[in-house]
Amino acid sequence: MHPAFAVGLVFAGCCSNVIFLELLARYYAVMVTMFFTVSVVNNYALNLNIAMPLHMIFRSGSLIASMILGIIILKKRYSVFKYTSIALVSVGIFVCTFMSAKQVTSQPSMSENDGFQAFAWWLLGIGALTFALLMSARMGIFQETLYKQFGKHSKEALFYNHALPLPGFLFLASDIYEHAVLFSKSELYQVPVIGVTVPIMWFYLLMNVITQYVCIRGVFILTTECTSLTVTLVVTLRKFVSLIFSILYFQNPFTLWHWLGTLFVFTGTLMYTEVWNHLGATKSPPPKEDKEN
Repeated sequence: MHPAFAVGLVFAGCCSNVIFLELLARYYAVMVTMFFTVSVVNNYALNLNIAMPLHMIFRSGSLIASMILGIIILKKRYSVFKYTSIALVSVGIFVCTFMSAKQVTSQPSMSENDGFQAFAWWLLGIGALTFALLMSARMGIFQETLYKQFGKHSKEALFYNHALPLPGFLFLASDIYEHAVLFSKSELYQVPVIGVTVPIMWFYLLMNVITQYVCIRGVFILTTECTSLTVTLVVTLRKFVSLIFSILYFQNPFTLWHWLGTLFVFTGTLMYTEVWNHLGATKSPPPKEDKEN
């Protein structure tokens, strides 16, 4: 082979490779930035007087954000049935948010000034959740277009979404260090089976990381292997189970109005996915063809 031909292959192949790699990296940089922002804002909202049940219910309003941005960005149009389901979700979130606001401002141990300050922080938390909800919906639309253009690769997306944001946590280094010190001062706990004694908060963190990996890995696999209906249904049911567990185990305050709002949210979500029609189509057998004599 002539050396000039080999040199041409090097320049043509490597230069074009860099171009396509930069294109892919640019798309992932946008998605990773949105993913990192949504994750940090959602977690930080818990420091702003946002109770965990309200946090889960509010995040269940992702359908509303997805529909609004779908209409604006993708120029989509929906049926009256879907608009009705989104209205139910909106009413449910409003009821839960309104009742949670009353609980924040009506605590008997607070003075009037403290109550106003707590309510102001709560409003900031609601603003953070709203921003994260819209950003998450925008990320979903961007991810959908990315998958259509380059195909669905769950392991690749899982790696880039979690590995590339790691340098961003340098901006939170002081906060992470402060909590690491608090974790190390927590009571000791002997881990079953292996018998190692560690501060209990580090054990909780380790278990959270493991279970979070299992959860997010399952979600990424679902997005590539199942229909969007199945993904939405599974995630919705997961949120409902988490909500019930949070209320019963941690004794979080939850009134009858909260239950009514929760019912609206999950009913609206199931209506939007048209799960009943899907289940009916699955159960009904295909029509038998008439046999010719």
